[in-house]
Amino acid sequence: MRGHLVFGIALVPAVALRVLVMLGYDTAQLYWYDSFTYLDTAVHLRPQGAFHPAGYSWFLWLLRPFHSVELVAGVQHAMGLGVGVMIYALLRRRSLPGWGATLAAAPVLFDPSFLRLEHAILSDLQVIFLVVAALLVVMWREEVSTRAAALSGLLVAMAGLTRTAAAPLLGIVVLHLLIRRAGWRRVAAAAVAGVLPLLGYAGWYAQHHGRFALSGSDGVALWARTMTFADCSVIRPPADEAVLCPNGTVADAASEYVWAPGASLNLLPGGRFAHNDLARSFALRAIAAQPLDYLRAVAGDTALAFTWEPVRHPRRVSPTTTFPLGSWPLPEEQPLVGKVRREYDPGIRGMSSVEPYASALAAYRYPWFLHGTVFGVVLLAGGLGSVGRRRPALLPWAFAVFLLVAPVAALDFDHRYVLPAIPVACLAAALAAVRPPVRGPEVSGGR
Repeated sequence: MRGHLVFGIALVPAVALRVLVMLGYDTAQLYWYDSFTYLDTAVHLRPQGAFHPAGYSWFLWLLRPFHSVELVAGVQHAMGLGVGVMIYALLRRRSLPGWGATLAAAPVLFDPSFLRLEHAILSDLQVIFLVVAALLVVMWREEVSTRAAALSGLLVAMAGLTRTAAAPLLGIVVLHLLIRRAGWRRVAAAAVAGVLPLLGYAGWYAQHHGRFALSGSDGVALWARTMTFADCSVIRPPADEAVLCPNGTVADAASEYVWAPGASLNLLPGGRFAHNDLARSFALRAIAAQPLDYLRAVAGDTALAFTWEPVRHPRRVSPTTTFPLGSWPLPEEQPLVGKVRREYDPGIRGMSSVEPYASALAAYRYPWFLHGTVFGVVLLAGGLGSVGRRRPALLPWAFAVFLLVAPVAALDFDHRYVLPAIPVACLAAALAAVRPPVRGPEVSGGR
């Protein structure tokens, strides 16, 4: 135990913080309308038609017999601690000293942004847990076993079924195994174990919505991404897509075009998601016609993750790394709120802070620049340390970069969407500091 003393000491305040959060708020944080669609899908177990695949709802279904969103938050707090433990365990396995492994796990243990995710009925924490678990499994041994490769592929697939942006991570795992020359059995095991759940879900989605896909919003999201730069005099879309050209409506962030009432997509009959395929076709045509403008928009928004002071993006959102005080009522006029209350948890209500615990939480400070500029330094360190085919930092660093850039490329920058990249970026930076073992000269001859 002496070798794990530093981490054991760090776990005590990490656990205490989570207990304080459970005491400081009288229920879990629920968001309109994401939380309620997750809970409704958990009751009826069908693929939701627009943004969210059902992976997180399956987790909520497992806890449904308890009829308590507070219990869901408690389990998620335990999962958050589990993420820190997995990071620490993998780094110790890779010969990092206890203090170094503890430092790499510190953000997920102590950053209020992660604790707020754990306390919310949102899919983010589950994605982080599954991604880190996949890395732990595939990197635990120098030589990857067929079973570990398959389990890693399955965990990544489950992350993709929790949030579709994580599904392409399966390709990175397969590429990693190919680069490591792990053998065709291991590569095939990871690919099959990952692809089969994704195909199965897409088939289930097609039965309900008539489209072989993981969600029904990818085209709408990508169309919104192009609204910040699209020029139809350059794109020259066909007549059926020309109706989706910018129409003079101006929003301060790409994601705002999804909901802007005056945006061209939202003026079409049937609702925005009824035109998902048309929106995707327009967006791909716009990117092909203006690739540099697209890359410039993605790079500019991604850079917002590295600012010393937080940037309001969109302006209606106030990023913070503190614990808020107050009350957050539910939109009781929405029929789905009452429906979920009847079917999942009769005690569902708006969240309120509880004294004196909430004031203690509000006094807790976590430096913002650890999200921004220091995160950029951590990401750079992992990238520099991943040079070389066999460097262990390469896989988690590739995960971190993808998790950071993919949401921006597919829709927009959001401070919340940066969080899944932080634990794996810390893991990569820590692994970059580990010296690879020095192999002595092989001795031939003699039996």
